[in-house]
Amino acid sequence: MRIDRRQLLLTGAFAGLSGLLPASLRLAKAAEGVMELTAGPGKHVLYRKDSPPSDLWLYNGTSPGPEIRIKRGVPTRIRLVNRLDEPTSVHWHGIRIANAMDGVSGLTQEAVPKGGTFDYEVLAPDAGTFWYHAHNKSWNQVGRGLYGPLIVEEDEPAFDAAHDLTLVIDDWRLNRDGTLNDDGFRSMMDWSHAGRLGNWITVNGLTNPVYPLKAGEAYRLRLVNAANSRIFELDPKPLDSTILAYDGQPLPEPAALGGDPLLLGPAQRIDLLCVPKAEGTISLREISADPPFEFARFEVSGGSGSLAQAPRLVPNALSEPRLEGAKAVRLNMTGGAMGGASEIVYRGRRLEGRDFFETGQVWAFNGVANMADEPLFRVRKGETVRLETVNNTAFAHAMHVHGHHFRILERSGSTIDERRPWRDTFLIGSEQTTTVAFVADNPGKWLLHCHMLEHAAAGMTTWFEVT
Repeated sequence: MRIDRRQLLLTGAFAGLSGLLPASLRLAKAAEGVMELTAGPGKHVLYRKDSPPSDLWLYNGTSPGPEIRIKRGVPTRIRLVNRLDEPTSVHWHGIRIANAMDGVSGLTQEAVPKGGTFDYEVLAPDAGTFWYHAHNKSWNQVGRGLYGPLIVEEDEPAFDAAHDLTLVIDDWRLNRDGTLNDDGFRSMMDWSHAGRLGNWITVNGLTNPVYPLKAGEAYRLRLVNAANSRIFELDPKPLDSTILAYDGQPLPEPAALGGDPLLLGPAQRIDLLCVPKAEGTISLREISADPPFEFARFEVSGGSGSLAQAPRLVPNALSEPRLEGAKAVRLNMTGGAMGGASEIVYRGRRLEGRDFFETGQVWAFNGVANMADEPLFRVRKGETVRLETVNNTAFAHAMHVHGHHFRILERSGSTIDERRPWRDTFLIGSEQTTTVAFVADNPGKWLLHCHMLEHAAAGMTTWFEVT
């Protein structure tokens, strides 16, 4: 998972760019009050300004897609218009949404065909930082650019627009000319190892963008990992920040960032409170590289200091798990390269020999690859689920639970945050066991999968049902 400059295909200094997200989708409504989100092919420069553009798949022609801002508890209709040459759908990641609107093709809806439309009714009960992305052949569609930030605003926004910054971080696999390498999205090497890892990092679709800040003023930095498979290791020291929220869920009190690398797994988000103390430059750096890899900068100038006292974020109302009498579920993760021989059943048949290459199924949950006919478990609405995940593979994974947030109870070989913050995606290391708990209070059929998107496609996908 390391980004090594010596392994990069490209050379040359970063270009200093001033980059902002595209205009908010809330300002681009159709006559009947429907927001339109169009998925289609487009061109976008991923490397330097003078590099040729890449052929990507985009929402409304931008990379990332437009920042959607909606109000908590206010129903919003968003119309997906499919201009791709293949079916697609949209998942509203982290939103505890009605099941029929979750956007999982093949489980909660049929994928929207070429030229078709689908109206999503998005009613978000929680304010926070979320994102949206394609959920049909996600390994391909998200990897080509179909994603964007989704911000659910508090009843009274805690920060004004000038002090509320969203940073969508992605890694791309580029050719020597700086264009997207698109000939390996179904590489079995990627699918059976760590996933598709890129060799170039962008923030909001830009190379090393520069954002102006003012000393003494408080900023909310919303970081979103939109990469297919990379776990970003961020250097916390230059930021000198505190943590406001994880995965869209505010902490009761801001927490110290500490000196350890800040790990941000695929699909995870973190909100930081940053109050620059003096004029100068603050770098965002990926520190798994040697030397560290700068991918964004903040230029701090003199400020009024009028916003140094940042407002507190109010935690959302989630039901606390009750462990006594909880439904115990065990998920055993096996397969992948260097994982040793393991039995994998796919569509009712045990795979052997060339079956793995022909089906692409090389990972399994409890011995079963991909969507089984029966759910991993069924549970009645309101019951607590205690999910123990055992990673018997040689790789790390980012496990995402649809429709719910959970608390991490235990993690073998590692300490856990004593506050046990709410999450919707957790990282689990090789040969590690992690136990989480949540109240199954959202009825429907929900996906549970690894958000290393190649791992999900290659078998690490299952589902559960809340009745």
